[in-house]
Amino acid sequence: MGKIICKNTHFYKSSISDPTISSTSITSMETSTLIRPNNNNNIKSKNKKQTSPLLTFLFLFTLILLFFYFKYFISPSLLPISPKKSLPILPLPIQCNPINRLQGKFLWYAPHSGFSNQLGEFKNAILMAKILNRTVIVPPVLDHHAVVLGSCPKFRVMEASELRLSVWNHSIQLLLDCRYVSMADIVDLSPLVSDSTVRFVDFRAFVSTWCGINLDVICSKDQNIPSPLSESLWQCGSLLSGYYGSFSGCLSALEEDCRTTVWTYQKDGEDGALDSFQPDDQLKKKKKISFIRRRKDVYKTLGPGSAAESATVLAFGSLFTAPYKGSESHIDIHEAPNDSIIQTLIEKIEFLPFVPEIINAGKKFALQTIKGPFLCAQLRLLDGQFKNHHKATFLSLKQKIESLKQTGQKQIHIFVMTDLPMANWTGNYLGSLAESDVKLFVIREDDDLVQETAKGVMVAGHGLEVGSVSQISAGIKKRHHPQSLTDFLLYIEEVVCSCASLGFVGTAGSTIAESIELMRKHDICSG
Repeated sequence: MGKIICKNTHFYKSSISDPTISSTSITSMETSTLIRPNNNNNIKSKNKKQTSPLLTFLFLFTLILLFFYFKYFISPSLLPISPKKSLPILPLPIQCNPINRLQGKFLWYAPHSGFSNQLGEFKNAILMAKILNRTVIVPPVLDHHAVVLGSCPKFRVMEASELRLSVWNHSIQLLLDCRYVSMADIVDLSPLVSDSTVRFVDFRAFVSTWCGINLDVICSKDQNIPSPLSESLWQCGSLLSGYYGSFSGCLSALEEDCRTTVWTYQKDGEDGALDSFQPDDQLKKKKKISFIRRRKDVYKTLGPGSAAESATVLAFGSLFTAPYKGSESHIDIHEAPNDSIIQTLIEKIEFLPFVPEIINAGKKFALQTIKGPFLCAQLRLLDGQFKNHHKATFLSLKQKIESLKQTGQKQIHIFVMTDLPMANWTGNYLGSLAESDVKLFVIREDDDLVQETAKGVMVAGHGLEVGSVSQISAGIKKRHHPQSLTDFLLYIEEVVCSCASLGFVGTAGSTIAESIELMRKHDICSG
């Protein structure tokens, strides 16, 4: 009989409450006008003329009230942003006043989808920031698919301003829930920071300074934010997200996305050229779209001499990219032969390791629990396109096991990393393996190893040590808790798989499998 090795300890469940929408009632004085009946037509006509200015005044007054109500009190989640609609002209925000303007230039963007996609976008943000000489605003790790872009191949994606506002709302919700985890808490940026390759600032530190908001009071069991603070968060978030567009010299809110733009760098003759991938006639007719994808040099478009160059904050939308039909969906910068500094950075950020606390946890499980050579199987079976390809996924694992048996391997140890609950293994290949002569190992999110690692990462607080840190950081650091033990389970599992000396079987097309292959390539388990 096969054995499944796992450790059961306390069960922990992270819950996400829906965002609290605070509203403020607006009370207006009702004005009543007494009109005396009169049968004389001339008098009637005269009275109508006399009351017209009053009706006009009431109408304008109502419009003004509605404007301020929607501006300050309607939740952005209930007010979709559409750049096609005309928006009111606002006075210059306080953040954009030259007296209050921050020193330096920053780059913000809107990460989305799962962790692997978010990490890929973070790498692209680092690259863009270096090319444009800007400081990266390090975002939190968002909940899995809390923010979704859409489909670039189908030309169906969320507008950049909407995407940024969604990221802002979710980031603030993570702060409210005391579940905020910075990308720099998970990914080790010390090699890039130590030699000043790229400048970073934590999102919390940036917001507290640029928005003038004390984030120390946000993390609380009581999610009823005081009205002035709620208003400040909404005003700052709508500004940073580009809700009201760009402000010269202050904020450049880009609307370019994968439907219109492929960013390049130093590719002669390509700036402004049509990309090889365009929507076909059938898609144009079916979806009634007229997008044209052009290749744009990011330095020429957004660098020195451009309108965006003078802005304190340059806000991108999504920075996700992937190969598609001979091109890239959004960013095509894989080398910079004419710029040795950028070329070196491209090579450095190809692999960004996890922080030591996570790597050590994965090594500990491999050495102290598995205790010997083992095979790793990363089986993504439930999410998206993968749920319909169980047979193909299991076939690769079966062939690998048969190959190991032919080499004379006595008892094969297999570490299983899957999104399929153990209760559902019966009746498929995993259930058969559990009853065979192989020995299976798994980690579960309620294991002590996962909980201890999550707590250790939060205590270390690497994210708040990146770049400029305001005085409020200590309060935030002490009171925040792990975002989700499921996330930390994923990080540890990836490390364990990178240590598998008998090989690795991953799910075709999975970004998690690609991440593990990259970790194995850089041999993080050595030493």
